Amino acid sequence: MTRLRALLFLLLPCLFLFTAVGQQSIKPAKAAPLVIGQTFTIASKVLGETRRINVYLPTGYAESKDLRLPVLYMPDGGLAEDFLHVAGLVQVSVGNETMRPFLVVGIENTERRRDLTGPTTNPKDKQIALRVGGSAVFRQFIRQELMPEVKRRYRTTAETAIVGESLAGLFVVETLLLEPDLFDTYLAFDPSLWWNNEQLVKDVSRLLDNQKGTTKTLFLATSNEPEIVAGTQRLTEILRGKTGQRLTWHYEPMPQETHGTIYHPAALKAFRMTLKPQPKTATPAR
Repeated sequence: MTRLRALLFLLLPCLFLFTAVGQQSIKPAKAAPLVIGQTFTIASKVLGETRRINVYLPTGYAESKDLRLPVLYMPDGGLAEDFLHVAGLVQVSVGNETMRPFLVVGIENTERRRDLTGPTTNPKDKQIALRVGGSAVFRQFIRQELMPEVKRRYRTTAETAIVGESLAGLFVVETLLLEPDLFDTYLAFDPSLWWNNEQLVKDVSRLLDNQKGTTKTLFLATSNEPEIVAGTQRLTEILRGKTGQRLTWHYEPMPQETHGTIYHPAALKAFRMTLKPQPKTATPAR
């Protein structure tokens, strides 16, 4: 026993030295950036400020030199906003073939309530931000600066869509009614149609009657928010009474969702319904 203790006493410093050397030699691997897309900025003359744009490129785009894809534009498109979860939903939906591949172009906010609202005469509306009512200028930025820049940087088709929730949903509906040819497909979740005493809803019939051109698609969804549900239902009642209009629309009530949870489940339904893959043409038998 004495000899064993003596041997352990002699070996103990060696064990400590081996452990220390081992710990020094084992270094953690250097972390690499996790890349999910691209980002660039536009020095906007229309808005008088620099805007950051985030872009998701579906699998297969980078590997091809000829592939051209439609574009899904989204306000609230910052990394700390809705860009990441929408890009992830597009990735999954394209992967399981419930949606066609789209480039996702997220527009990061600077003054959200300024850009996504139209003019208002309601004093309470004007209290939500220092500046409101800039939606027409924001549309001009998209039309004159953002869209040409996206076409210059990426291989795109002529097809476009836009998706938004809450005030961004209001902007989507307003754009459909005031400038319908800017996009082909309009997806609005819990749109804030209460804005300006629901004036947009009151003007729907007149605005639709003045529209010409190709048929557009509108997808509406609402949560359990009473004021938003009421305004959207009034809108759909008007749409239901219109015949012969160049508009295909669908309304999806989702009372199980809240205003804070509706975006993702509503987007899943909207993408599957409005951006679904084209039917495959059967190969004739030989």
